Amino acid sequence: MADNAVWKTSKPFVTGSLSGMFATCCIQPMDMVKVRIQLLAGSANAAGPVAIASNMLKTEGLAAFYTGLTAGLTRQIVYTGARLGLFDQFTGAMKKPGKSLSFGENAVCALSAGGLAALIGNPADLALIRMQADSMKPVAERAGYSNVFTAMSLIVKHDGPAGLMAGWLPTSTRAMALNFGMLAFNASSKDLLKSQGVSGAPLTFGASAIAGFFASFFSLPFDFVKTQMQKQKPDPVTGELQYKSALDCAMKTMKEGGPLRFYAGFPTFYVRIAPHAMITLIAQDNIKKLWPKVGL
Repeated sequence: MADNAVWKTSKPFVTGSLSGMFATCCIQPMDMVKVRIQLLAGSANAAGPVAIASNMLKTEGLAAFYTGLTAGLTRQIVYTGARLGLFDQFTGAMKKPGKSLSFGENAVCALSAGGLAALIGNPADLALIRMQADSMKPVAERAGYSNVFTAMSLIVKHDGPAGLMAGWLPTSTRAMALNFGMLAFNASSKDLLKSQGVSGAPLTFGASAIAGFFASFFSLPFDFVKTQMQKQKPDPVTGELQYKSALDCAMKTMKEGGPLRFYAGFPTFYVRIAPHAMITLIAQDNIKKLWPKVGL
């Protein structure tokens, strides 16, 4: 099996999917709180992560923290599998024997992999946002998304097949920023730490910790715009959307709240993104080591 051509090609993508799914199961509650903070930003109900989490637990129960988990896992299978798999493929193609890739080369691979993966995973990502936003509405107004497939089918029913690609530009841009911070800094940090004599678990943990910070820092503004774009629906009277484009959303957000509005919920976002990035990268390293042990 280890020598099978199909398996050799698919292994980086399977590894990425499994790593992302494991991390998502660990981080899903924090992601739910992060989305709530962003959706309430600038409103009278805006609050901090502790207040929002406490209110969710009190009024909706523990299950509320796992709203959209099926969409989250589906997204990891498609999106994370693609971005980690493509990054491995791209870096493998660029790498020369006995020479590490430069930070610029790692960055190009990370940006390319992130953008392509986001396009593939946009339907599942949109379904996740819709499911999480739907849970905040009064019961009578909810669309009733029971799982990711129901959400996607209802989106197609109401908005057509093209509706599944709503927000694809900010999603792709955000993914490129996230991949840049996560994968480019992880790969280059590993090379730097290795040169300082660091190895084993400290190497994996240290590089992933650095990557987690930069993944959060570079991606939050894009994530904020993406969430605003994906949650909007046509005005019931005029039929117009609040934001005409990602750029329009960014400009209106800047006008209303200044640059710091894009970093609404940064502590929560960091606590969510950094551990997710770290768990994903650590899981990826361990899964890669596991394959030879099981004959794969």
